[in-house]
Amino acid sequence: MSWNEDFPSWFRRRRYPFFSDWFFEDMDRMFEEMFKEIAGTLPKELIRERRLPDGSTVRQVGPIVYGYSMSLGPDGKPIIREFGNVKPSLGRTAFGPPKPSLTVKEEREPLVDVIVEGDTVRVVAELPGVEKTDINLQATENEMTISVDTPQRKYYKVLELPAPVDPESPKASYKNGVLEVILKRKRPTPKGKEIKIE
Repeated sequence: MSWNEDFPSWFRRRRYPFFSDWFFEDMDRMFEEMFKEIAGTLPKELIRERRLPDGSTVRQVGPIVYGYSMSLGPDGKPIIREFGNVKPSLGRTAFGPPKPSLTVKEEREPLVDVIVEGDTVRVVAELPGVEKTDINLQATENEMTISVDTPQRKYYKVLELPAPVDPESPKASYKNGVLEVILKRKRPTPKGKEIKIE
């Protein structure tokens, strides 16, 4: 469907008097090129063909997911968290500056919040469509990895934790597609005793 079909010429002239037909044709062309470029970089696992009862074939692509969440951090600065399986990137070109492009992966990056509360670090991740037994968690003092690998859903995220934690202390629960992990913060090691020189 093009702009010409969506908006008749009399509507475009009334509503957008400074836009001519070439503007809408250029936008159509730009969107078509962008979709072709994305389709060429998709992992083969995201492209499936299905035969319909009438004998014809339908090509299904996806899922392709992208979103972001924005909140204010404790210092008043905005925190933007992206999720999904689409990542903006700069592609290499033979000549000239890097060209913006999109990278599509098979596994999704879940939406994750990390909250420091007193002597604990709480990690909340949205993992819809999986069972508790499908979730694999690994933690070190400074990072946590969340992964799911099923035929229907694949998730993967490595989190850098805001404070050192005890990797032996986690308590995890999963309900209604939401994973919650509570880790105890590692107590700072006491400084050595001061030695007086006589």
